[in-house]
Amino acid sequence: MFKTLFRKDPALEAGRALYAAAVEQARSPALYASLSAPDTVEGRFEMVALHVWLVMRRLRGDAAAKKVSQCLFDAMFQNLDDSLRELGVGDLQVGKKIRKLAENFYGRIGAYEEAMKEGAAEDELAKALSRNIFEQELAETAPAFADYVRRANAHLENQPDARIAGGIVVFPPVAEGALS
Repeated sequence: MFKTLFRKDPALEAGRALYAAAVEQARSPALYASLSAPDTVEGRFEMVALHVWLVMRRLRGDAAAKKVSQCLFDAMFQNLDDSLRELGVGDLQVGKKIRKLAENFYGRIGAYEEAMKEGAAEDELAKALSRNIFEQELAETAPAFADYVRRANAHLENQPDARIAGGIVVFPPVAEGALS
């Protein structure tokens, strides 16, 4: 009886591991040095959100993968909640700030999904990334950023379903998409 009571949920563990991998990639120095991602709180949120979205996009499919995707999403927002509390945001404000971050996240993934659809204009992804990351219509490094996102998406698509649903993901190097 106690074994089942304390058994770990594989989807929860996988979601946490995938979140850790997304955060690690989001902290890659090349994103900031080569692709000029802003090294600010907002810029770091953008990088985490982008990489979490890429993994969630890859996890579309069967019910087990959807559960892992939900656990990944939950891990991200639990981390954001914890971070806000550590920064001294009051309990009454945390919920409002998390709700705003969730709205921002869903807005971004909606724009990125539209830009990744077949038949979308070639520069649509670069423009969406530029608006969200750089807060301008088309930043100089936005096309290289879009190239990186497309490469990362393809790289994730080539990884086995069971491996990713098990919490193991590998992102491509960032520098290959950087402008010289």
